[in-house]
Amino acid sequence: MYSVWAPLAENVELVLRPAETGADSGAEQRIPMTREADSWFLADVPATPGDRYGFSVDGSPVFPDPRSKRQPDGIHGLSEVWQIDEPRKPLGRPLRGEVLYELHVGTFTEEGTFDAAIEKLDELAAVGATAIELMPVQPFGGQRNWGYDGVMWHAVTDVYGGPDGLLRLIDAAHDRDLAVVLDVVYNHFGPDGNYTGVFGPYTAGGSTGWGDVVNLQGRDSDEVRTYILEAVRQWTQEFGVDGLRLDAVHALDDTGAVSIIEQIRDAAEPAWIMAETDQNDPVYTEGYKVAQWNDDIHHAIHTAVSGENHAYYSDFGTVEVLATTLQRVFWHDGRFSSFRGRTHGRPVTDPEPWRFVTYTTTHDQTGNRAAGDRPSMNLSVKQQLAKATLVLTSPFTPMLFMGEEWGASTPFAFFVDHEDEELNQATREGRMREFARAGWNPQEVPNPAAEETFQASVLKWSERTESPHDEVLRGYTDLLEFRRTHRLAEAELVDVNWWADGEDAVSEELAGVNPTVPPIDADGEPAGSTPGLAQGRWIELTYQAPDTLVKVAVNLSDEPQQALDLGPWEARYSAE
Repeated sequence: MYSVWAPLAENVELVLRPAETGADSGAEQRIPMTREADSWFLADVPATPGDRYGFSVDGSPVFPDPRSKRQPDGIHGLSEVWQIDEPRKPLGRPLRGEVLYELHVGTFTEEGTFDAAIEKLDELAAVGATAIELMPVQPFGGQRNWGYDGVMWHAVTDVYGGPDGLLRLIDAAHDRDLAVVLDVVYNHFGPDGNYTGVFGPYTAGGSTGWGDVVNLQGRDSDEVRTYILEAVRQWTQEFGVDGLRLDAVHALDDTGAVSIIEQIRDAAEPAWIMAETDQNDPVYTEGYKVAQWNDDIHHAIHTAVSGENHAYYSDFGTVEVLATTLQRVFWHDGRFSSFRGRTHGRPVTDPEPWRFVTYTTTHDQTGNRAAGDRPSMNLSVKQQLAKATLVLTSPFTPMLFMGEEWGASTPFAFFVDHEDEELNQATREGRMREFARAGWNPQEVPNPAAEETFQASVLKWSERTESPHDEVLRGYTDLLEFRRTHRLAEAELVDVNWWADGEDAVSEELAGVNPTVPPIDADGEPAGSTPGLAQGRWIELTYQAPDTLVKVAVNLSDEPQQALDLGPWEARYSAE
């Protein structure tokens, strides 16, 4: 039976092209639908797999189904009836102990498909990844997109291979004991092909900056929440995905007593939920009991190694901040944020480090740079491995971004392929303005709609065995083996020592009421210490793992640190 929720409509017509007559033949049936008391319209017609269909609302053109499972002709075409052959089950593992690997299907391989990604899974497992995290795979306009412009939240884009292709990838991953996480977007609809407003109040007015705000607490919002929760249950109970990453939950217009985060968590069980949030609010980990991405540790590590200090990096860059974030999770935990011009965040009072996903880079931290340049394009091998050591020896849940493990030479730029050329132009101009305000040279911004911007972002897998990429790959493989062997996901940070010549202490304004981690004794020679430690720029961390004491030391300088026996940017880790 065909159905559609359309509270704004007086009449709805089902437009049907049955598969038995050839879905592409053009033979159409128009069938009036019956309105029920709950604002759903029904047509007592069997929905047969392969049927193409859409809806005409009050005499409108034909629009695809907001709950479509497949869009073989793109986001503007008819929907297709699709049914899963057999429900899959998640692996059922806890998030703690996982090593995530974020990838964009379209640029992960030259083919840019789910099937092509399968061919690389063994290599991901060999380096030490235990779960793949797919950037959004819902249908989008055109042939190229990051995925955050999706408009049909129950469907899978045919650009990558459609729902059947995704199932093959999930099956192949599970066969290799690799978990699968889907990145999903419930804070906005994409600007191209969003026809939900024809049917009902899926949006609430206003914009997130990326698209229309989703109606989570206005009139008829219960049905919109159901729309989201149906998608969650589909991915976890039918497709068998092991986790969901929720994009930009701080952009959710959700102030009611019952949070959509809680509802998603309950609907997804036992799958993991990871929230991306800019709020530095431990309510996600301590209240909702989900995981969250942690940008503060990324910023602290990246700036300490790269020296960048512009825009949202402006409060980071010192070893003092790095030491504090590794111990306290957030830097902005009620401190003043100079970038925001206000205090920001709250302290983590009941830390479970594994609930914080930590990384040296992500699609955002690379792709939202003006040129989409990766850290590996600007840093030496030693600097890359210094960053990796700080992340991969910590008890936080680590995430790699595709190609990071070999220091990929390709950028990862922002790209779109909207079918509306005016929208492409608006996207380009908007990004240039955004980068100009952040202090970047807008002339460095590649045209997001140009195919060459997309093509330049495709990984070159052949370079993994070439110097210096092979050295980076060995370093990551060794680090992840060390992490697994010593069960560092279960470790506790028990001591932090650091020193930084020439760095000013954090100002009283930036420190606020929250203490920072002090350096070693400035006199440099406390009882039992190594002579000469009070010089250079370095950090030492001691973790109590289940069976061993793990020591990590990183030289954060171009100069050797003789007292620690570390060369420039050298990292050392060992178990006692």
